[in-house]
Parts: sequence; C-alpha cells; structure tokens
Amino acid sequence: MRIRSWTIVLLTIRLLCASRGVAAEPLPDLALQPPRVITSPGPEYGKDNRGAQGVPALERTAKGRLWAAWYTGKSTRGVESSSSYVVLATSGDDGRTWSDLKMVIQAQRFVHTYDPCLWIDPSGRLWFFWAQSAGVQDGRMGVWAIVANDPDAEEPEWTAPRRIANGVMLNKPTVLKNGDWLLPVGLWRDNTNVPNVNFDEAELRPYTVAMLIHDLGDERGSNVYRSADQGETFQWIGQVRVPGTRVDEHMIIERRDGSLWMLLRNTGGIAQSTSTDGGRTWSEGTLFMTGGKVASKRFFIRRLQSGALLMVRNDAPTSARSHMTAFVSDDDGATWQGGLLLDERESSYPDGVQAGDGTIYIIYDHQRYTLNRDGVEGAGAVLMAVFDERDVRASRPVTDRVRLRTVVSQLRDPDCPR
Repeated sequence: MRIRSWTIVLLTIRLLCASRGVAAEPLPDLALQPPRVITSPGPEYGKDNRGAQGVPALERTAKGRLWAAWYTGKSTRGVESSSSYVVLATSGDDGRTWSDLKMVIQAQRFVHTYDPCLWIDPSGRLWFFWAQSAGVQDGRMGVWAIVANDPDAEEPEWTAPRRIANGVMLNKPTVLKNGDWLLPVGLWRDNTNVPNVNFDEAELRPYTVAMLIHDLGDERGSNVYRSADQGETFQWIGQVRVPGTRVDEHMIIERRDGSLWMLLRNTGGIAQSTSTDGGRTWSEGTLFMTGGKVASKRFFIRRLQSGALLMVRNDAPTSARSHMTAFVSDDDGATWQGGLLLDERESSYPDGVQAGDGTIYIIYDHQRYTLNRDGVEGAGAVLMAVFDERDVRASRPVTDRVRLRTVVSQLRDPDCPR
C-alpha cells in the first residue's frame, strides 16, 4: 500500500508539472535504491511464508560464531523470482543449533535481493554482500554490502547499505600477499535469459519495463575489482571472457608462484584463466575440467591453512546436482586427491570456511524448492557439513570432527505428507 501511494503521488506531481509547462523530475532508478535492512523480522518472514530457499553463504568468527545467509521468497518452485529476499541466521554453538532469522534484506517492489556472500576480512569485520536487480535479472544487477565490526556479537551493529559495483558476487574475495583485496564480480554474458524483467505495464506505471532493463556491453564478463585500502574504495581492474560462460560464479586463487588462477562455471565444465600482473590482464580462457560432472554447476575452492587447495563440487555419476564431494590438491590444482562424500542426495551451491583449529565448514542447499517444476515435493533445506582435511584425504571419516547433513534451515520434511 505504501508503494502504491507513493506511485500515485509521483503521477500527480508529474501531471501538475506537465499542465504548468514545468519539466518533471526524473523518476528514481528503482534498483539503485537502498533496500530495507530488517533486524527484527516479523511472522511474514516465517517458514510458513517461505516457499523455497537456497544459494547459501557461510562465515565463522575467530571466537567461533557462525553466520549463514541465503535467499528465499514465497515461490515454491525455486528461489529465482522477482520477489526474493536475502536472510541471515547465526549459531553460537558451532552449528549444532541455529537462530531464527536475524535479518532480512528486502528491496522495494519490483526489485529483489539474492545471491548473498559472507566474508570476514583480515581485520575481523564481517562483510555481508548481496546482489540486487529489478525483475529476475535486469542486465545490470548490482553488488551491495553492509559491514559489522563485531561479528562475535549475536546482535552486531551494521553499516548502512552500500552499492559497490554492477554485477553479482556470491563468492568470497581473495586477499593477496601484498594486502590487496580482489572481488570476483560477474556480469552475465552468454545467456539468452538476461535481461528477464516481466511485469504488468499497468501495475508498473509510471515506470515501464524498458526503464528497468540494461545492456552494459563490454562490461559483461567475469570481472575483477580491487581494493587497495581495506574496502574504502573498489576499482575495476580486469576481466575474463570464456565462451560458454552464462553464469560465471568465478573464484580467484593466488598460487605459490604469485600468479593468479581464476576458475569459473561454464557450460562445458570448469573454465580457467591466469594472470601474472595482479589481475589486470588475463590469459585466454580454457576448460580446466570437462564433462557432465562439473558442467554448469557452482563449486567452491579455497586455500587451506596447510597450503593445500580444497575444492568442493558435485561429483555425480551423471550430470545431476548431487554427490557433493570434497577434494584436496597439493600442487596448486594440477592433481586432486581424496574425495570425501558430503551428501549423495540432490545438493548444490557449496560455500565454506576453515576455523583456526583446522576444522572445515561447508554449507549448501538440498532440494531448495518445496515443489519443483515436475510437481515433486522437496525439503527447501540449507545444510552444513563439518570435517577435517584428513577426512578428505582418506575419502572417509577418520576424525571425530565429522558432522554431515546438519540442518541450518529447512522448510518442510519431505518424508512427511502435507
């Protein structure tokens, strides 16, 4: 009702200005307006009002508090809708139990928030990133962030929302040895479904669909932004374009020789590119891994404290999003060892963090819908796996740290009829 009243006021002002020959003020760009940060979500955001949830993110403070974010909404068939919103929950007991929603970040009507990313920077601040777009995808999107200086608190104070760049960033920044931060910000390119803005023109007035969509041309690609001042400012420095990359979801690793290695999601598998000048220029992209096991799926890669690389990805015998599995590499990705199966069921979008004691935490979604396109009911679940590098190398649990399929949030029990 508030948005409808605001629209009527705008229309009245524009009509009055037109009748008097006065140029009307341009309408504000809806997707560039800061969203509401709701720190005491009401019952309208309860589980009964959420039809799907997924694409989670995870962080852990030095003192052990876990933070989880994902996006959700009323749609039962999937999280990708023009009315979705990003949420945040926390655990103070190492993920054994989780709070109700601590925060909802919701944009105004016709704009949604999605694809969250959580990251603790070198000074211990918790960054909460998300994407914001008109419609499902407006061709421009936008990376936004808020920051908490004391993430060990159950109710930390957050900065005001800040827009950083065009695009989407759902994978963590990389801190280089020289202290620079590199942000992997994607602006989707080889995708016939972008832009995707479908609203009733009468309901949208005084806006039009044409006002909400954008084509940013050569800016579209797997972009790299840098901060050399601990997040005060961010600048675009480079880009990778690999054919067949529709939703890049790229990540950057600094190798032992100082070069940068970018991996990105591709329709042919996992693509790669390298940089030897800090991310300004990149090699021509090639496929690093190919085949249905890895094609067009999000994966997670991160440097462990031991120096090894951890990769978590789907490893299904078919091309299904299932068999979430962890691997390690001792030679900067040339070869991979182990293979700890975290969940053989439908699972996707891993993200994670390693604690100071070496424990690894991986979050992912399981049946993110409560009703899929084929009418099959699902759990709408966000789950977590806990393990150690030794478990990965052994390809089976060998330590007492292993906890699998821990529920962070679940909308329904698929084994219980409605």
